[in-house]
Amino acid sequence: MRRLTRRHLVGAMLASCLAAPRRSLAGQGLIALNGFDAVSYFLDPDGPPQPGRAAFEWVWKGRTWRFSRAGNLAAFRDAPSTYAPRLGGYDPIGIVNGRLVDSDPAVFAILPGPAGDALYLFRNGEHRARVVASPAILAAAEDKWPALRMLTDDGDAP
Repeated sequence: MRRLTRRHLVGAMLASCLAAPRRSLAGQGLIALNGFDAVSYFLDPDGPPQPGRAAFEWVWKGRTWRFSRAGNLAAFRDAPSTYAPRLGGYDPIGIVNGRLVDSDPAVFAILPGPAGDALYLFRNGEHRARVVASPAILAAAEDKWPALRMLTDDGDAP
């Protein structure tokens, strides 16, 4: 029988860190949108997103989504692709440039998407202003997204 040494423990800890899932949905880890309620973006597109609560959680596509109330959870559960951010939650400017650039869930816009109004997240206010002023950027990002989606940890981000 082999003895477990510190070197074995350190090796096991390092291996577990390397095997940990990568972040997706723009760096939010396993809690989507840093815990913001995805439905709340649509209820008040001019206001800040509402924080979700652990009492109203649902797992979709490997992430835990939080909601501020039961009605928002039910709406998301019935049509998650309607409320989840487009482009995997990555910044559209980065996608146009061929890169997955993390975004800030507090910097967003509800804009026309491929199937109606959609949530887009941005790295900063400057990127948001550029995309809002030039919808062609969003169209270019949507065109490039299928190729970049394969670089995400699940290959099938919303």
